[in-house]
Amino acid sequence: MPWRLGLVDSGAGPAALRAAACFAADGTRGAARPDPTGHGTRIARLLTAGRPEVELVLAQVFTAAQPTSAAAVAAAVDWCRAEGATLLHLSLGLAADRAPLAAAIARATAAGCLVVAATPARGAPVYPAAYAGVIRATGDARCGADEISRLAEATFGGCVRPPPGAGGGRGASIGAAAVSRALLAWVRPGSSYREAVQALAARARYDGPERRGRAPPPAGGEP
Repeated sequence: MPWRLGLVDSGAGPAALRAAACFAADGTRGAARPDPTGHGTRIARLLTAGRPEVELVLAQVFTAAQPTSAAAVAAAVDWCRAEGATLLHLSLGLAADRAPLAAAIARATAAGCLVVAATPARGAPVYPAAYAGVIRATGDARCGADEISRLAEATFGGCVRPPPGAGGGRGASIGAAAVSRALLAWVRPGSSYREAVQALAARARYDGPERRGRAPPPAGGEP
């Protein structure tokens, strides 16, 4: 059984052509509008490059370079779950906790869907990353391509630099995509949240948060 990846973002440009299903920002099923920011297109490339077996379910929640709403993200999460997504990726975070979003994430995780959501390396919690049952992901400057770090319980970091040809951007959203890409490679579809967290932790290159001025030893390695 291949992974069915629900991408909640700004759209995915040409990637939408290979999507199994699309959810437009106005809440209707059908062709997504063009990606207005390019962000979703970059994330889709990172997640699916070299992985033709991954089935993409595309949910567009941005129509312009402005914040989305918790209600829009919640509707997209519910739609991805109804479309059979086994992994949900959200390279986004909202500052406020909202009941509709919390409920949608709870429904997704209860249905066995793994959820990876971006969180800033420092600062206040964001949602849905702060909800129980969500794998939190951010950038980690120590990580190279195809490396991740375990920063805390169910919190992982990934390479902040996109590979050549993947487009611009860097930071937490790119690192979060690297974590989901690792999950697609190292975790079997149908795995539980605990199994996924354990598998990522076992393959982490670094264990513990970044420390300025001195790089910590690799996980399981020598100082």
